[in-house]
Amino acid sequence: MTLRKLVDEARRASVDRDRQSQTNERAYHFMSTVAGDVAGFEEASHALFANDAAKVQQLTEAWPTDVRDYLRYLACPLPLAEVPSLAP
Repeated sequence: MTLRKLVDEARRASVDRDRQSQTNERAYHFMSTVAGDVAGFEEASHALFANDAAKVQQLTEAWPTDVRDYLRYLACPLPLAEVPSLAP
């Protein structure tokens, strides 16, 4: 029973790491394509891969609003239950 719990925990940790890695790659791809020449890009990309959401927010504060907001969405996606409805 204990071995099974350890295996399940390791599997969950691996899935979480993989999911975070995919999230970072998606965010970086957008970021490098759209904002590669924006001031603070290098520092923000380092913060992204360090999983430092607060620093990413700080470093992208002066970026164009739509780019900044979409990058933040990609870097820290909301659970489906928290996504606001677009319906009127």
